[in-house]
Amino acid sequence: MPTRPNWQINRPIEYPYEAAPPQRQVAYVFDVNKCIACQTCTVACKTAWTSGKGQETTFFNNVESKPYGGYPLAWDSRLLEGIGPAKWKQDSLVSLTIFETDGPRKPPHGWRPTFEDYTSPNIGEDDLSGPVERGETFGPTHPHWMFYLARICNHCDNPACVAACPRKAVYKRDEDGIVLVDQERCRGYRECVKACPYKKVFFNTIARASEKCIGCYPRVEQGEVALCVESCIGKIRMHGFRTTQGAPREDNPLDYITRIRKLALPLYPQFGTGPNVFYVPPVHVPDGFLDQVFGPGVEAAKELYRAINAPENRTLLGALLLFGASNRIIDRFAVEGNEAVGWDLTGTEVARVPFTEPSYIRPAFDQALGAHRLNTT
Repeated sequence: MPTRPNWQINRPIEYPYEAAPPQRQVAYVFDVNKCIACQTCTVACKTAWTSGKGQETTFFNNVESKPYGGYPLAWDSRLLEGIGPAKWKQDSLVSLTIFETDGPRKPPHGWRPTFEDYTSPNIGEDDLSGPVERGETFGPTHPHWMFYLARICNHCDNPACVAACPRKAVYKRDEDGIVLVDQERCRGYRECVKACPYKKVFFNTIARASEKCIGCYPRVEQGEVALCVESCIGKIRMHGFRTTQGAPREDNPLDYITRIRKLALPLYPQFGTGPNVFYVPPVHVPDGFLDQVFGPGVEAAKELYRAINAPENRTLLGALLLFGASNRIIDRFAVEGNEAVGWDLTGTEVARVPFTEPSYIRPAFDQALGAHRLNTT
């Protein structure tokens, strides 16, 4: 089986296809610390793309509560039970990926959910990691925790769904790295559903074909961010492109956050698929849990996030300020004085965000109107 490099696990992996990287790779950054699970992203995606017959239980975007939530049920823990916990030697993966677990020339290791696994999209919502005993109070630090994990298709570098499809109906676009399903070729074997470790491929029982997140490619082709990104009221998301032709660019916000400063980390990198949705890990959650979810860079990422206001991190903070600042894909950014500035793919300025919001204090007595302003609240 051919091998190809995987920078997320710092070693090559076995993958059934030899293919050059796409011209550029669609990618996302989600700041877990800011997510409030309002599900606005879920509703925006649902109403736009999965409101038809046979799609009642299909959620290309969902937000689940960790450590106990998951959609479909136990999507990650069941796979981890089969391949075992990740083993790292510094930043290199020692254990086997899903492409290597079952041996050469075998499909990726996976499992196929049942209908019942899709019936509880909000299971485990807001459940803490442990019970709160009588008389306990929450202080600055406490042993109980949970966090919200927003999930979409990762449009992986090495998609398991592509590797598993016997009809070659699933493919990765060269122009942007978005992974799509050709439903005219699909015959509903559901091997893609079984293989995807993130369970972001769904089977439509009416159409008898697989469906998945399309990366909002009609919007991407117009230079606009995905609907889940634009609709996010917490501004926890950034949507753009990673550089695949050459070294990561310091003026590309996605490259800078993920590859250069390594503040945002991939979800379960030990699976070997090279996911392209990256997460700023939650600072309040124990490293032991997060190490399995986001890999060995968790401690450093959390320390960097806590020090985000330090002078040496001003450029990184500028990149974070551009989250949700425009419905255009920001391809280049810079810090100019007290502002973070973003330019789209055409070189047009689309965002300018101040580091400090301006404040205006009006006098209690308006000379021009001859009137007193009173605080009536």
